[in-house]
Amino acid sequence: MKDIRLYDTRTRSKRVFRPLDPANVRMYVCGPTVYDRAHLGNARPVVVFDVLYRLLRHVYGPDHVTYVRNFTDVDDKIIARAEETGREIGQITSETTEWFLEDMGALGALEPDAMPRATEYIPQMVAMIADLVARGHAYAAEGHVLFAVESYKDYGALSGRTVEDMIAGARVEVAPYKRNPMDFVLWKPSDDDQPGWDSPWGRGRPGWHIECSAMSYALLGPRFDIHGGGNDLMFPHHENEIAQSCCAHPGAGCFAQYWLHNEMLQVEGKKMSKSLGNFFTVRDLLQQGVPGEVIRFVMLSTHYRKPMDWTENMRRTAHRALSVIYEKFESALHNIHSDVVREKLPEWRRENLPPPDTAIVQALANDLNTVEALRLFREHAREADATALVDQQKVLANGLFLGFFASSTLASAVVARRAVDLAPLARRLEELRSRAREKGDFSEADALRSALVASGVEVLISKSGVKLLQGPDFDPSKLEGLE
Repeated sequence: MKDIRLYDTRTRSKRVFRPLDPANVRMYVCGPTVYDRAHLGNARPVVVFDVLYRLLRHVYGPDHVTYVRNFTDVDDKIIARAEETGREIGQITSETTEWFLEDMGALGALEPDAMPRATEYIPQMVAMIADLVARGHAYAAEGHVLFAVESYKDYGALSGRTVEDMIAGARVEVAPYKRNPMDFVLWKPSDDDQPGWDSPWGRGRPGWHIECSAMSYALLGPRFDIHGGGNDLMFPHHENEIAQSCCAHPGAGCFAQYWLHNEMLQVEGKKMSKSLGNFFTVRDLLQQGVPGEVIRFVMLSTHYRKPMDWTENMRRTAHRALSVIYEKFESALHNIHSDVVREKLPEWRRENLPPPDTAIVQALANDLNTVEALRLFREHAREADATALVDQQKVLANGLFLGFFASSTLASAVVARRAVDLAPLARRLEELRSRAREKGDFSEADALRSALVASGVEVLISKSGVKLLQGPDFDPSKLEGLE
Protein backbone atom coordinates (compact mmCIF):
# COMPACT_ATOMS: atom_id res chain seq x y z
CA MET A 1 0.00 0.00 0.00
CA LYS A 2 0.99 3.66 -0.21
CA ASP A 3 2.66 5.40 2.68
CA ILE A 4 0.61 6.64 5.62
CA ARG A 5 0.59 10.43 5.56
CA LEU A 6 -0.52 12.39 8.63
CA TYR A 7 -0.88 16.10 9.24
CA ASP A 8 1.64 17.04 11.92
CA THR A 9 0.49 20.05 13.92
CA ARG A 10 4.00 20.94 15.01
CA THR A 11 5.41 21.26 11.47
CA ARG A 12 2.06 22.36 10.02
CA SER A 13 2.48 19.93 7.16
CA LYS A 14 1.35 16.51 6.00
CA ARG A 15 4.23 14.12 6.60
CA VAL A 16 4.95 10.53 5.64
CA PHE A 17 4.64 8.45 8.78
CA ARG A 18 7.90 6.71 9.64
CA PRO A 19 7.73 5.00 13.03
CA LEU A 20 10.80 4.99 15.21
CA ASP A 21 10.52 1.19 15.33
CA PRO A 22 8.07 -0.57 12.97
CA ALA A 23 7.97 -3.48 15.40
CA ASN A 24 6.90 -1.18 18.24
CA VAL A 25 4.66 1.65 17.00
CA ARG A 26 3.60 3.82 19.94
CA MET A 27 0.75 6.31 20.31
CA TYR A 28 -0.42 8.37 23.29
CA VAL A 29 -3.77 10.19 23.37
CA CYS A 30 -5.00 12.41 26.19
CA GLY A 31 -8.03 10.86 27.84
CA PRO A 32 -10.91 12.18 29.95
CA THR A 33 -11.11 13.70 33.39
CA VAL A 34 -13.52 11.27 35.03
CA TYR A 35 -16.13 13.10 37.05
CA ASP A 36 -19.24 12.86 34.84
CA ARG A 37 -20.72 11.28 31.72
CA ALA A 38 -18.80 11.82 28.47
CA HIS A 39 -20.48 14.42 26.30
CA LEU A 40 -20.58 14.19 22.53
CA GLY A 41 -17.49 16.38 22.13
CA ASN A 42 -15.50 13.98 24.33
CA ALA A 43 -16.34 11.18 21.92
CA ARG A 44 -14.85 12.77 18.83
CA PRO A 45 -11.15 12.23 19.68
CA VAL A 46 -11.97 8.71 20.86
CA VAL A 47 -13.47 7.82 17.47
CA VAL A 48 -10.79 9.67 15.48
CA PHE A 49 -7.86 7.98 17.18
CA ASP A 50 -9.65 4.63 17.21
CA VAL A 51 -9.61 4.85 13.40
CA LEU A 52 -5.89 5.64 13.44
CA TYR A 53 -5.29 2.77 15.87
CA ARG A 54 -7.11 0.37 13.55
CA LEU A 55 -5.09 1.61 10.57
CA LEU A 56 -1.77 1.18 12.41
CA ARG A 57 -2.75 -2.30 13.57
CA HIS A 58 -3.68 -3.25 10.01
CA VAL A 59 -0.40 -1.97 8.52
CA TYR A 60 2.08 -2.97 11.23
CA GLY A 61 0.24 -5.85 12.90
CA PRO A 62 -1.81 -5.88 16.13
CA ASP A 63 1.14 -7.12 18.18
CA HIS A 64 3.36 -4.24 17.04
CA VAL A 65 1.20 -1.26 18.06
CA THR A 66 0.82 0.15 21.56
CA TYR A 67 -1.94 2.68 22.17
CA VAL A 68 -2.07 4.48 25.53
CA ARG A 69 -4.96 6.70 26.65
CA ASN A 70 -4.99 7.99 30.22
CA PHE A 71 -7.65 8.72 32.80
CA THR A 72 -7.24 11.88 34.87
CA ASP A 73 -8.60 10.78 38.25
CA VAL A 74 -7.15 13.54 40.44
CA ASP A 75 -8.34 17.01 39.51
CA ASP A 76 -10.05 20.05 41.01
CA LYS A 77 -13.26 19.25 39.09
CA ILE A 78 -13.35 15.81 40.68
CA ILE A 79 -12.73 17.28 44.13
CA ALA A 80 -15.55 19.79 43.57
CA ARG A 81 -17.92 17.01 42.45
CA ALA A 82 -17.10 15.03 45.60
CA GLU A 83 -17.84 18.07 47.76
CA GLU A 84 -21.12 18.68 45.93
CA THR A 85 -22.36 15.11 46.23
CA GLY A 86 -20.79 14.00 49.51
CA ARG A 87 -19.38 10.94 47.76
CA GLU A 88 -15.86 9.57 47.96
CA ILE A 89 -13.55 10.60 45.13
CA GLY A 90 -12.65 6.98 44.41
CA GLN A 91 -16.33 6.08 44.01
CA ILE A 92 -16.87 8.90 41.54
CA THR A 93 -13.80 8.16 39.42
CA SER A 94 -14.38 4.39 39.34
CA GLU A 95 -18.01 4.81 38.34
CA THR A 96 -17.39 7.42 35.66
CA THR A 97 -14.44 5.46 34.24
CA GLU A 98 -16.74 2.48 33.70
CA TRP A 99 -19.37 4.77 32.18
CA PHE A 100 -16.81 6.15 29.77
CA LEU A 101 -15.61 2.73 28.62
CA GLU A 102 -19.17 1.47 28.22
CA ASP A 103 -20.28 4.49 26.19
CA MET A 104 -17.18 4.52 23.96
CA GLY A 105 -17.56 0.78 23.42
CA ALA A 106 -21.08 1.44 22.17
CA LEU A 107 -19.50 3.65 19.49
CA GLY A 108 -17.36 0.74 18.31
CA ALA A 109 -14.13 2.05 19.85
CA LEU A 110 -11.50 -0.54 20.71
CA GLU A 111 -10.00 -0.26 24.18
CA PRO A 112 -6.40 0.99 24.13
CA ASP A 113 -3.58 -1.35 25.11
CA ALA A 114 -3.00 0.63 28.30
CA MET A 115 -5.34 2.97 30.19
CA PRO A 116 -3.29 4.35 33.10
CA ARG A 117 -4.88 6.36 35.89
CA ALA A 118 -3.01 9.40 37.13
CA THR A 119 -3.19 8.26 40.76
CA GLU A 120 -1.26 5.11 39.84
CA TYR A 121 1.76 7.16 38.70
CA ILE A 122 2.27 9.72 41.46
CA PRO A 123 5.81 8.44 42.33
CA GLN A 124 6.86 8.80 38.69
CA MET A 125 5.47 12.36 38.61
CA VAL A 126 7.31 13.29 41.82
CA ALA A 127 10.54 11.89 40.38
CA MET A 128 10.15 13.84 37.14
CA ILE A 129 9.39 17.06 39.01
CA ALA A 130 12.42 16.58 41.26
CA ASP A 131 14.58 16.06 38.16
CA LEU A 132 13.26 19.27 36.59
CA VAL A 133 14.07 21.19 39.78
CA ALA A 134 17.58 19.71 39.84
CA ARG A 135 18.15 20.71 36.21
CA GLY A 136 17.06 24.29 36.86
CA HIS A 137 13.82 24.06 34.88
CA ALA A 138 11.49 24.24 37.88
CA TYR A 139 11.42 25.94 41.28
CA ALA A 140 9.57 25.56 44.57
CA ALA A 141 7.53 28.44 45.96
CA GLU A 142 5.02 28.52 48.84
CA GLY A 143 4.33 24.77 48.71
CA HIS A 144 4.06 24.80 44.93
CA VAL A 145 6.52 23.67 42.29
CA LEU A 146 6.38 25.57 39.01
CA PHE A 147 7.95 25.01 35.62
CA ALA A 148 10.11 27.95 34.53
CA VAL A 149 8.89 28.59 30.98
CA GLU A 150 11.84 30.85 30.11
CA SER A 151 14.20 27.92 30.69
CA TYR A 152 12.87 26.18 27.55
CA LYS A 153 13.72 28.19 24.45
CA ASP A 154 11.27 26.40 22.13
CA TYR A 155 8.20 27.05 24.30
CA GLY A 156 5.26 27.92 22.03
CA ALA A 157 6.52 26.08 18.93
CA LEU A 158 3.57 23.68 18.82
CA SER A 159 0.87 26.33 19.04
CA GLY A 160 2.85 28.98 17.18
CA ARG A 161 2.83 31.46 20.05
CA THR A 162 5.67 33.44 21.59
CA VAL A 163 6.05 33.80 25.34
CA GLU A 164 5.75 37.58 24.98
CA ASP A 165 2.46 37.27 23.11
CA MET A 166 1.13 34.78 25.63
CA ILE A 167 1.98 37.07 28.54
CA ALA A 168 0.41 40.05 26.78
CA GLY A 169 -2.76 38.07 26.09
CA ALA A 170 -3.10 36.64 29.59
CA ARG A 171 -6.16 37.92 31.45
CA VAL A 172 -5.94 35.86 34.61
CA GLU A 173 -4.57 37.16 37.87
CA VAL A 174 -0.97 36.03 38.26
CA ALA A 175 -0.07 34.24 41.49
CA PRO A 176 2.52 36.28 43.46
CA TYR A 177 4.88 33.31 43.80
CA LYS A 178 5.36 32.99 40.01
CA ARG A 179 8.60 34.31 38.55
CA ASN A 180 6.97 34.57 35.13
CA PRO A 181 3.22 34.88 34.44
CA MET A 182 3.43 31.89 32.06
CA ASP A 183 5.08 29.51 34.56
CA PHE A 184 2.76 26.59 35.23
CA VAL A 185 2.13 24.34 38.21
CA LEU A 186 3.79 20.93 38.49
CA TRP A 187 2.86 20.31 42.13
CA LYS A 188 0.47 22.08 44.51
CA PRO A 189 -0.34 21.73 48.21
CA SER A 190 -3.42 19.84 49.40
CA ASP A 191 -5.63 20.66 52.37
CA ASP A 192 -6.42 17.95 54.89
CA ASP A 193 -9.74 17.22 53.20
CA GLN A 194 -8.23 17.03 49.70
CA PRO A 195 -6.40 14.07 48.11
CA GLY A 196 -2.67 14.36 48.66
CA TRP A 197 0.62 12.50 48.61
CA ASP A 198 3.93 13.05 50.38
CA SER A 199 6.65 14.78 48.38
CA PRO A 200 9.90 16.74 48.95
CA TRP A 201 7.76 19.90 48.84
CA GLY A 202 5.16 18.76 51.34
CA ARG A 203 1.85 16.96 51.08
CA GLY A 204 0.15 17.78 47.80
CA ARG A 205 -1.02 16.62 44.41
CA PRO A 206 0.23 16.96 40.84
CA GLY A 207 -0.73 19.65 38.39
CA TRP A 208 -2.62 18.53 35.32
CA HIS A 209 0.15 18.67 32.70
CA ILE A 210 2.79 16.56 34.46
CA GLU A 211 0.67 13.41 34.53
CA CYS A 212 0.76 12.80 30.76
CA SER A 213 4.52 13.39 30.58
CA ALA A 214 5.16 10.94 33.42
CA MET A 215 2.79 8.25 32.18
CA SER A 216 3.89 8.41 28.55
CA TYR A 217 7.53 8.14 29.68
CA ALA A 218 6.75 5.16 31.91
CA LEU A 219 4.74 3.28 29.28
CA LEU A 220 6.21 4.38 25.94
CA GLY A 221 9.68 5.70 26.76
CA PRO A 222 11.21 9.15 26.30
CA ARG A 223 10.55 9.15 22.56
CA PHE A 224 7.50 7.75 20.82
CA ASP A 225 5.63 8.13 17.54
CA ILE A 226 2.29 9.90 17.87
CA HIS A 227 0.67 12.16 20.45
CA GLY A 228 -2.96 13.12 19.87
CA GLY A 229 -5.96 14.90 21.29
CA GLY A 230 -8.46 17.66 20.64
CA ASN A 231 -7.11 20.98 19.42
CA ASP A 232 -8.35 22.62 22.62
CA LEU A 233 -5.45 20.79 24.31
CA MET A 234 -2.79 22.21 22.02
CA PHE A 235 -2.29 25.14 24.36
CA PRO A 236 -1.51 25.03 27.16
CA HIS A 237 -1.65 21.30 27.88
CA HIS A 238 0.38 19.87 25.00
CA GLU A 239 2.70 22.86 24.91
CA ASN A 240 3.48 22.27 28.57
CA GLU A 241 3.91 18.53 28.09
CA ILE A 242 6.54 19.16 25.44
CA ALA A 243 8.41 21.69 27.58
CA GLN A 244 8.61 19.55 30.72
CA SER A 245 9.31 16.29 28.85
CA CYS A 246 12.07 17.74 26.67
CA CYS A 247 13.72 19.39 29.67
CA ALA A 248 13.49 16.21 31.76
CA HIS A 249 14.90 14.04 28.94
CA PRO A 250 17.01 16.39 26.81
CA GLY A 251 18.79 13.64 24.90
CA ALA A 252 15.68 11.80 23.83
CA GLY A 253 14.89 13.70 20.64
CA CYS A 254 12.15 15.59 22.40
CA PHE A 255 9.01 13.57 23.11
CA ALA A 256 6.55 12.70 20.31
CA GLN A 257 7.60 12.94 16.68
CA TYR A 258 4.07 13.48 15.26
CA TRP A 259 1.29 15.62 16.78
CA LEU A 260 -2.31 15.12 15.66
CA HIS A 261 -5.26 17.27 16.76
CA ASN A 262 -8.93 16.94 15.92
CA GLU A 263 -11.19 19.96 15.55
CA MET A 264 -14.09 20.72 17.86
CA LEU A 265 -17.73 19.69 17.65
CA GLN A 266 -20.82 21.88 17.33
CA VAL A 267 -24.52 21.09 17.54
CA GLU A 268 -26.77 22.52 14.83
CA GLY A 269 -24.15 25.16 14.01
CA LYS A 270 -23.59 26.35 17.57
CA LYS A 271 -21.06 25.56 20.28
CA MET A 272 -22.43 22.88 22.57
CA SER A 273 -23.50 24.55 25.81
CA LYS A 274 -25.86 23.82 28.67
CA SER A 275 -27.04 27.43 28.56
CA LEU A 276 -28.12 26.98 24.92
CA GLY A 277 -29.91 23.72 25.71
CA ASN A 278 -27.89 21.81 23.10
CA PHE A 279 -25.59 19.96 25.49
CA PHE A 280 -25.98 16.21 25.64
CA THR A 281 -23.96 13.16 26.52
CA VAL A 282 -23.31 10.02 24.52
CA ARG A 283 -25.50 8.18 27.01
CA ASP A 284 -28.36 10.63 26.33
CA LEU A 285 -28.28 9.72 22.64
CA LEU A 286 -28.02 6.00 23.29
CA GLN A 287 -30.99 6.12 25.66
CA GLN A 288 -32.96 8.06 23.07
CA GLY A 289 -32.53 5.09 20.75
CA VAL A 290 -29.71 6.43 18.57
CA PRO A 291 -27.48 3.39 17.87
CA GLY A 292 -23.78 3.80 18.60
CA GLU A 293 -23.00 2.84 15.00
CA VAL A 294 -24.99 5.85 13.82
CA ILE A 295 -23.11 8.20 16.15
CA ARG A 296 -19.84 6.78 14.82
CA PHE A 297 -20.98 7.19 11.20
CA VAL A 298 -21.83 10.85 11.79
CA MET A 299 -18.44 11.42 13.44
CA LEU A 300 -16.60 9.89 10.48
CA SER A 301 -18.65 11.87 7.96
CA THR A 302 -16.51 14.95 8.62
CA HIS A 303 -12.71 15.00 8.31
CA TYR A 304 -11.11 15.11 11.75
CA ARG A 305 -9.30 18.41 11.07
CA LYS A 306 -12.54 20.19 10.19
CA PRO A 307 -15.14 21.43 12.70
CA MET A 308 -17.89 18.85 13.01
CA ASP A 309 -21.54 19.86 13.21
CA TRP A 310 -23.90 17.34 14.78
CA THR A 311 -27.30 17.92 13.19
CA GLU A 312 -30.56 16.06 13.15
CA ASN A 313 -30.31 15.80 9.38
CA MET A 314 -26.84 14.20 9.61
CA ARG A 315 -28.13 11.71 12.18
CA ARG A 316 -31.06 10.72 9.97
CA THR A 317 -28.84 10.44 6.90
CA ALA A 318 -26.35 8.24 8.79
CA HIS A 319 -29.14 6.04 10.17
CA ARG A 320 -30.62 5.54 6.73
CA ALA A 321 -27.25 4.81 5.10
CA LEU A 322 -26.34 2.16 7.68
CA SER A 323 -29.82 0.64 7.70
CA VAL A 324 -29.61 0.03 3.95
CA ILE A 325 -26.40 -1.95 4.44
CA TYR A 326 -27.66 -3.81 7.50
CA GLU A 327 -30.90 -4.76 5.75
CA LYS A 328 -29.12 -5.98 2.64
CA PHE A 329 -26.71 -8.17 4.61
CA GLU A 330 -29.08 -9.20 7.37
CA SER A 331 -28.25 -12.91 7.25
CA ALA A 332 -24.49 -12.32 7.34
CA LEU A 333 -24.87 -9.93 10.27
CA HIS A 334 -27.04 -12.44 12.07
CA ASN A 335 -24.18 -14.93 11.84
CA ILE A 336 -21.58 -12.49 13.12
CA HIS A 337 -23.74 -11.65 16.13
CA SER A 338 -24.75 -15.18 17.09
CA ASP A 339 -23.53 -16.18 20.53
CA VAL A 340 -21.17 -18.85 19.25
CA VAL A 341 -19.54 -16.67 16.62
CA ARG A 342 -19.26 -13.62 18.90
CA GLU A 343 -17.26 -15.62 21.45
CA LYS A 344 -14.83 -16.68 18.73
CA LEU A 345 -14.93 -13.47 16.72
CA PRO A 346 -11.20 -12.64 16.71
CA GLU A 347 -10.24 -16.09 15.38
CA TRP A 348 -13.21 -16.18 13.04
CA ARG A 349 -12.35 -12.74 11.70
CA ARG A 350 -8.71 -13.63 11.05
CA GLU A 351 -9.36 -17.01 9.49
CA ASN A 352 -12.41 -16.40 7.33
CA LEU A 353 -12.49 -12.75 6.32
CA PRO A 354 -10.38 -11.16 3.60
CA PRO A 355 -8.47 -7.96 4.36
CA PRO A 356 -10.39 -4.69 3.97
CA ASP A 357 -10.51 -3.15 0.53
CA THR A 358 -7.21 -1.54 -0.48
CA ALA A 359 -8.92 1.70 -1.56
CA ILE A 360 -10.48 2.10 1.90
CA VAL A 361 -7.14 1.51 3.60
CA GLN A 362 -5.47 4.03 1.30
CA ALA A 363 -8.19 6.60 2.03
CA LEU A 364 -7.43 6.35 5.73
CA ALA A 365 -3.70 6.38 5.00
CA ASN A 366 -4.24 9.81 3.46
CA ASP A 367 -4.46 11.70 6.76
CA LEU A 368 -7.48 9.67 7.93
CA ASN A 369 -9.80 10.60 5.07
CA THR A 370 -12.83 8.97 6.68
CA VAL A 371 -15.21 10.81 4.35
CA GLU A 372 -13.76 8.99 1.35
CA ALA A 373 -13.51 5.73 3.28
CA LEU A 374 -17.24 5.87 4.12
CA ARG A 375 -18.11 6.65 0.51
CA LEU A 376 -16.16 3.61 -0.68
CA PHE A 377 -17.68 1.43 2.06
CA ARG A 378 -21.22 2.37 0.97
CA GLU A 379 -20.39 2.03 -2.71
CA HIS A 380 -18.94 -1.46 -2.30
CA ALA A 381 -21.90 -2.56 -0.17
CA ARG A 382 -24.34 -1.19 -2.77
CA GLU A 383 -22.65 -3.05 -5.63
CA ALA A 384 -22.07 -6.30 -3.73
CA ASP A 385 -24.20 -9.40 -4.22
CA ALA A 386 -25.82 -10.10 -0.84
CA THR A 387 -26.21 -13.79 -1.71
CA ALA A 388 -22.55 -14.34 -2.60
CA LEU A 389 -20.32 -15.43 0.29
CA VAL A 390 -17.25 -13.64 -1.06
CA ASP A 391 -19.17 -10.35 -1.26
CA GLN A 392 -20.62 -10.83 2.22
CA GLN A 393 -17.15 -11.37 3.62
CA LYS A 394 -15.72 -8.33 1.87
CA VAL A 395 -18.49 -6.04 3.15
CA LEU A 396 -18.08 -7.41 6.67
CA ALA A 397 -14.31 -6.96 6.49
CA ASN A 398 -14.69 -3.35 5.37
CA GLY A 399 -17.26 -2.61 8.04
CA LEU A 400 -15.28 -4.18 10.85
CA PHE A 401 -12.16 -2.30 9.76
CA LEU A 402 -14.07 1.00 10.04
CA GLY A 403 -15.53 0.04 13.41
CA PHE A 404 -19.02 -1.05 12.35
CA PHE A 405 -20.82 -4.38 12.84
CA ALA A 406 -19.21 -4.83 16.26
CA SER A 407 -22.48 -4.14 18.08
CA SER A 408 -25.76 -5.95 17.51
CA THR A 409 -27.86 -2.86 18.38
CA LEU A 410 -28.61 -1.64 14.88
CA ALA A 411 -28.60 -5.15 13.40
CA SER A 412 -31.26 -6.24 15.92
CA ALA A 413 -33.32 -3.15 15.15
CA VAL A 414 -33.15 -3.90 11.44
CA VAL A 415 -34.35 -7.47 12.02
CA ALA A 416 -37.25 -6.18 14.13
CA ARG A 417 -38.15 -3.63 11.46
CA ARG A 418 -38.03 -6.21 8.67
CA ALA A 419 -40.61 -8.28 10.56
CA VAL A 420 -43.18 -5.44 10.40
CA ASP A 421 -45.62 -5.46 7.47
CA LEU A 422 -46.91 -1.95 6.78
CA ALA A 423 -49.25 -3.04 3.96
CA PRO A 424 -52.36 -3.40 6.20
CA LEU A 425 -51.85 0.11 7.58
CA ALA A 426 -51.39 1.48 4.06
CA ARG A 427 -54.71 -0.10 3.04
CA ARG A 428 -56.36 1.24 6.20
CA LEU A 429 -55.17 4.78 5.50
CA GLU A 430 -56.31 4.52 1.87
CA GLU A 431 -59.78 3.39 3.00
CA LEU A 432 -60.05 6.27 5.49
CA ARG A 433 -59.01 8.78 2.84
CA SER A 434 -61.57 7.36 0.40
CA ARG A 435 -64.33 7.70 3.01
CA ALA A 436 -63.12 11.17 3.93
CA ARG A 437 -63.45 12.35 0.34
CA GLU A 438 -67.09 11.19 0.34
CA LYS A 439 -67.92 12.78 3.74
CA GLY A 440 -65.65 15.83 3.48
CA ASP A 441 -64.10 15.02 6.86
CA PHE A 442 -60.43 14.05 6.89
CA SER A 443 -59.96 14.10 10.67
CA GLU A 444 -59.77 10.30 11.13
CA ALA A 445 -57.44 9.87 8.15
CA ASP A 446 -55.23 12.73 9.31
CA ALA A 447 -55.06 11.25 12.82
CA LEU A 448 -53.80 7.91 11.46
CA ARG A 449 -51.32 9.68 9.20
CA SER A 450 -49.98 11.70 12.15
CA ALA A 451 -49.65 8.53 14.25
CA LEU A 452 -47.72 6.83 11.45
CA VAL A 453 -45.34 9.78 11.08
CA ALA A 454 -44.83 9.83 14.86
CA SER A 455 -43.82 6.15 14.58
CA GLY A 456 -41.11 7.01 12.08
CA VAL A 457 -43.07 5.91 9.02
CA GLU A 458 -42.70 7.91 5.82
CA VAL A 459 -46.15 8.37 4.27
CA LEU A 460 -46.20 8.81 0.49
CA ILE A 461 -49.56 9.67 -1.08
CA SER A 462 -50.02 9.88 -4.83
CA LYS A 463 -52.66 9.26 -7.48
CA SER A 464 -51.71 5.59 -7.45
CA GLY A 465 -52.49 5.26 -3.73
CA VAL A 466 -50.75 5.20 -0.34
CA LYS A 467 -47.25 3.87 0.20
CA LEU A 468 -45.65 3.50 3.63
CA LEU A 469 -41.89 3.26 4.15
CA GLN A 470 -39.86 2.68 7.30
CA GLY A 471 -37.89 5.85 7.98
CA PRO A 472 -34.58 5.93 9.90
CA ASP A 473 -36.49 6.63 13.15
CA PHE A 474 -39.02 3.85 12.67
CA ASP A 475 -40.22 2.43 16.00
CA PRO A 476 -42.48 -0.63 15.58
CA SER A 477 -43.70 -0.41 19.19
CA LYS A 478 -45.52 2.84 18.40
CA LEU A 479 -47.71 1.11 15.81
CA GLU A 480 -49.55 -0.98 18.38
CA GLY A 481 -53.31 -0.43 18.22
CA LEU A 482 -53.24 1.59 14.99
CA GLU A 483 -54.82 -1.08 12.78
